[in-house]
Amino acid sequence: MQDVIVVFNSGSSSLKFTVFRSDNGHAGQRVLKGEIEQNPQGAKFVAKDHAGTIVAQENWSETGLDIYDHLFRWFGSFSRQTRVVAVGHRIVHGGSEFLKPVLITADVLEKLDQLTPFDPLHQQATLAPAKAIAGKRPDIQQVACFDTTFHSTIPTMARLLPLPRRYAERGVKRYGFHGISYSYISGRLAEIDPALARGRTIIAHLGSGASLCALKDGKSIETTMGFSALDGLMMGTRCGAIDPGALLYMVQEEKADWQGLVNTLYHHSGLLGVSGVSSDMRVLRDALAQGSQPEQAEHIAQALQLFVYRIIQEIGALTAVMGGLDGIVFTAGIGEHDAVLRREVCQALAWAGVKLDDTANAQHAAVISATESSITLRVEPTDEGLEIYKNVVEIIR
Repeated sequence: MQDVIVVFNSGSSSLKFTVFRSDNGHAGQRVLKGEIEQNPQGAKFVAKDHAGTIVAQENWSETGLDIYDHLFRWFGSFSRQTRVVAVGHRIVHGGSEFLKPVLITADVLEKLDQLTPFDPLHQQATLAPAKAIAGKRPDIQQVACFDTTFHSTIPTMARLLPLPRRYAERGVKRYGFHGISYSYISGRLAEIDPALARGRTIIAHLGSGASLCALKDGKSIETTMGFSALDGLMMGTRCGAIDPGALLYMVQEEKADWQGLVNTLYHHSGLLGVSGVSSDMRVLRDALAQGSQPEQAEHIAQALQLFVYRIIQEIGALTAVMGGLDGIVFTAGIGEHDAVLRREVCQALAWAGVKLDDTANAQHAAVISATESSITLRVEPTDEGLEIYKNVVEIIR
């Protein structure tokens, strides 16, 4: 019988999972990975083995919490020699109380439920698998890992929002997100570049969701996301930092309600909103390369330029907070794979001593800084699933 640990990364309409062997220490040997996409008719299920070969592709009639029951039945039917002994979850918000991964209990679930107003779109989605498993498989240990935990080292002054004090007393302050990814990258730097891990480093997590983290002596001292995952950089469909007066305009002139603001700020802004074409960087670059209509091409170009401009702007702010800069690490989908973006960002930072090795950058090499650069530039794939697995192993053992 082979014991395995399942890691869940849940979104609003999809559920990604990775299955690790539990007897492989922190190395984390993957056995399976898959995704469940929910739709009004049920769910589409796809699973692949460690080599990337599809081992299952099914349509399920189950919806809601019932899909988790079906998933565990599928695990049993796929391999009768496999036993799930623990599950790890990416939970968006840990609030002020949960500053490290914890074993999930009924009390923990209740407290995490109470944090839903801080992130009503994502908190319940990431809690759903934990609730379903607690009800249907109470014999399985579950561990919650939080996107906010890594930023618990941020100074008090950086957490405060300039609002009436009553809001801070209710927990309305800056938390920061993408912490599981930053924790993984910080750990990797300690292995592959200890000097950079101890120095003043900016980690650029650039994907459909995007943020920066100022890492000093291996700890987060500032990040671009704040009270919510809307803050900071421009993203795929999210606006990032925006003048609150624009929101007042929407309310006054368009009579926007809560749902209207959510749709605009979370789902129709960012690259999608400015370009009017897509939230996907690859689609936008292809559209420009293939020759779009003049007005559309202008909008796409502006979206790409604004994305880069906001990154440069925030790197400047974080550099000032740290009192200098020793390195930049690009990670996540765009950060790892878009050489054009990395080049544009680095060229704009020449004033800071940044010098890019164009050949290494084009090859997506691990180190892309030129030998004469005073700033180390790295490209490092993130692995949130492995980071969660490591935390689960620590807790259940």
